[in-house]
Amino acid sequence: MSNLPYNLPDLSDDERIARAEAMRDRLAARRSCRYFSDELIPRQVIEAAISAAGSAPNGANHQPWHFVAISSPEKKCAIREAAEKEERAFYSGKAGDEWLGALAPFGTDANKPFLETAPWLIVVFAQRKGGIERDGETQNYYVNESVGIACGMLLTVLHEAGCATLTHTPSPMNFLREICGRPAHEKPLMIVVVGKPADAATVTRHAATKKPLSAITTWL
Repeated sequence: MSNLPYNLPDLSDDERIARAEAMRDRLAARRSCRYFSDELIPRQVIEAAISAAGSAPNGANHQPWHFVAISSPEKKCAIREAAEKEERAFYSGKAGDEWLGALAPFGTDANKPFLETAPWLIVVFAQRKGGIERDGETQNYYVNESVGIACGMLLTVLHEAGCATLTHTPSPMNFLREICGRPAHEKPLMIVVVGKPADAATVTRHAATKKPLSAITTWL
């Protein structure tokens, strides 16, 4: 086993606090957007965000994720058609009254035009097998936890770049594996919709209500 030196900037306490609070305030402005412009976002932005996500902490450094970045109108259309088919079943009763009631404040339905309007879709896959060598056989560990952290980092970089995002999770979403040409040992986890908000974009007041720090934290 060989090790590399690890160093971080030697900041003062005031600098650490200022940086942490500045990042907190920027991330507090993030919202899920359902109304997108079709204006293009440079590919370099998507590349930078995926690269950052690929640096996330993960089980045994197996990096059990794959990101499919889609700008093809044909692929986006295929994803929308397949997703809306599942969504129609979902909203027709498959979800159950309690779940549909929880979604009611957002005003969502089976129509998902943003899957075609937004310039980019990033489909995130979790790899059950593969290891660091991508052999497709080695067992991966803490897959859901690892990919979840990577998705958070992906969203953070996209927000910092001034992009609107939406995490979309049609259920089931095995159709994504076929459309994206991914192997059977990969599980589609979510679609991250990326673009600029439409001129008339809005978000619900319900989405802006966040639990206070005191409600989500215990200090011991």
